[in-house]
Amino acid sequence: MALACGVSVANVYFPQALTPLVADGLGIAPGTAANLATVTQLGYAAGIFLLVPLGDRLPRRPLITVLLVVTACALLAAGLAPAAGPLVAAGAVVGLATVVPQLLLPLAAGLVAPDRRGAVIGTLQGGLIGGILLARTFGGVLGEQLGWRAPYLAAAALTALLALALGLALPATPPAVRDRYPALLADTVRLLRTEPALRRSALGQAALFGGFSATWTALALLLTGPPYRLGAQALGLLALIGAASMFCAPAAGRRVDRHGPDRVNAWCTGATLAAAAVLAAGGTGGATGLVALAAGLLLLDLAVQCGQVANQARIFALRPEARSRLNTAYMTCSFLGGSAGSWLGIRLHAQLGWPGVCGLVALTAAAALAALRTGVRAGAGR
Repeated sequence: MALACGVSVANVYFPQALTPLVADGLGIAPGTAANLATVTQLGYAAGIFLLVPLGDRLPRRPLITVLLVVTACALLAAGLAPAAGPLVAAGAVVGLATVVPQLLLPLAAGLVAPDRRGAVIGTLQGGLIGGILLARTFGGVLGEQLGWRAPYLAAAALTALLALALGLALPATPPAVRDRYPALLADTVRLLRTEPALRRSALGQAALFGGFSATWTALALLLTGPPYRLGAQALGLLALIGAASMFCAPAAGRRVDRHGPDRVNAWCTGATLAAAAVLAAGGTGGATGLVALAAGLLLLDLAVQCGQVANQARIFALRPEARSRLNTAYMTCSFLGGSAGSWLGIRLHAQLGWPGVCGLVALTAAAALAALRTGVRAGAGR
């Protein structure tokens, strides 16, 4: 399951490394080629809202298998695309169908005892982080050596193998509800209103992910401009720092099982505040500034990923029959927070520079802490 999470989510991110190769290979402008990565991510966001709720309505094993087969076919079509139009269309289908991780997480949560739920979610989250981390390296290296089509064809073969493996290995689970599809979508929104623990988990993670997205969006501007004036390779090397969170996610899950998600969330908000202070020191330039950036990014990445584990453990304990809809509501809010953070990060960097971005990270941590404290006082549960 963890491997499937990593491979599936990598299909959304590896096209980002192929933009110049696609532009050269198809003879199109780099801006047009960049639309491929954008459309793939938009398809992923749409798939989370439109398809993940079906995990409560349909047996998950055939649903996951079908989505993996559709993804493999779309990846094959993208790898064989003769022009930009068919490639972008295939990329949209790849994003739409690549929601398997968001179906596997609630499935895994329902297969284990409550006192092991955090550890299992952490293990799958570790696979997810690994896929995001290695996707750009996979796409860039393979594309540079064998052409831009090679990553798509290799991903198609690997996804097809996963479809076969999960189709044989996943346990059969009956549908949790018999509601009609429009009712599933409406209930996803309604859960945010009726479940306080879901609401504070979604708001807290949306805030932290917003600060995270603002940081990484503005970081490229900081590194390529004064005082650093470095190339894109520096950003890629700093991104590898996030590897530590891949190994820390399972440990965070075990802490959730032992101490409850509230304590882990409190640590994450504190770590985010500390990361904001350390990152601010990275705006000075030089070797010392780079060390501060690396340390701050590591701390921020650990906080966001461990917070994700704690929040998903909390929401999956609320209503077993609605775990996919709970995850849909939660992830949709998280994506909205991330999008808002990216938008604000660019504008704050233009107006206030790097210190403005770091101030935003501190504000998002304060907002997440406020959501946590409000939930604890209201007795919304662990």
